[in-house]
Amino acid sequence: MSVRELVVLGTASQVPTRHRNHNGYLLRWDGEGFLFDPGEGTQRQMLRAGVAAHDINRICVTHFHGDHSLGLAGVIQRVNLDQVPHRITAHYPASGRHFFERLRYATAYRETVELAEEPVTRDGILARTPAYILDTHLLSHPVEAYGYRLTEPDGRRMIPARLAAHGIKGPDVGRLQREGTLNGVTLDDVSEERRGQRFAFVMDTRLCDGVYALAEGCDMLVIESTFLDEDIRLATDHGHLTAGQAARVAREAGVRHLVLTHFSQRYGDPGEFERQARAAGFEGELTVAADLTRVSLPKRDSPQAP
Repeated sequence: MSVRELVVLGTASQVPTRHRNHNGYLLRWDGEGFLFDPGEGTQRQMLRAGVAAHDINRICVTHFHGDHSLGLAGVIQRVNLDQVPHRITAHYPASGRHFFERLRYATAYRETVELAEEPVTRDGILARTPAYILDTHLLSHPVEAYGYRLTEPDGRRMIPARLAAHGIKGPDVGRLQREGTLNGVTLDDVSEERRGQRFAFVMDTRLCDGVYALAEGCDMLVIESTFLDEDIRLATDHGHLTAGQAARVAREAGVRHLVLTHFSQRYGDPGEFERQARAAGFEGELTVAADLTRVSLPKRDSPQAP
């Protein structure tokens, strides 16, 4: 069975706290793992969360502030120590290549893994596979920052009631899917379009076109909400979002499950982020992220009978 879930490794903004590690997020997407923004302490958080080095296929860094990237050194050395057998691809803003290189070779170690660097230079598609399209959009932060989105290609899903009405079962179902027609019955007669799932990861940014482009129609949006709404001036000055801003983006973009994270240490009550998000009109599923939690992507709607 395919697994699509977010494993939260850390949720703190700028500095860790007693209960929140620096950022770190692993997205399990079927057989692949995407490690986003590994901050300091990510390797230890992986151990606590049951995430292995072998689970990582891509590393996606939004920008080179320490709370989003200082864990790269440990993670990269760990995948080499564990001799991960597959290629790992790293995406990051091209303007920060020198930071990536410094972290990659921060100390001596034996390289055993193919780590391919594919820096981001502009909005657009970074990878296309049968399971997803990975694309990116520029954000608005004091340093160059990009958000990431995975989009599953659209497909079709069979509707059992329609198959039964046409007497199609067993191997004939596969034959119809392959050939498009069977004994006068077309694929359109017994199936419907299945919209591919979408996941977006948006970290440090003010409101900008990139935020909305990434969030549009997402099944799950993981987005920073560093500040509460009463500190919106601080948020804007430092290139961040408030809980209310993040929730309004999600509401306007039609997001199904909103995951708020990247919280300033100035706030002691995580529940206030949820209250402000609801006050902003977001009515979908909502998670205020905590370290080591797992959040499954929303299930698709069941096929409709005729």
